[in-house]
Amino acid sequence: MNQKLLIDTAELASALQHFADERDWQQFHTARNLMLALTGEVGELAEIFQWQTDAQVLTMRQDDPARYQHLQEEVADVLLYLVRLASVMEIDINRAVSDKIAKNAIKYPAT
Repeated sequence: MNQKLLIDTAELASALQHFADERDWQQFHTARNLMLALTGEVGELAEIFQWQTDAQVLTMRQDDPARYQHLQEEVADVLLYLVRLASVMEIDINRAVSDKIAKNAIKYPAT
């Protein structure tokens, strides 16, 4: 059965593998280490929002461009570690996302 492509991370996963190979980082890219690094990056992302009001967050792009740039970098870090973790664990992100959306639709039906 062909599954709709919702998210394609193949090229990114390949680029991250190449990046790690060039630096001999495969030895460090265990699932456990990647999960811990991902957790750290999520913490850094959360720190950007800490002590900000919802209004401040919504106007960050205009009012605090440096903080907004930092936000973009941390979002990228989270994505990179997540894709790398999925790659190491041989998880098909598209399939996982599609399956989860289908499960959520059953669990939370539209009214």
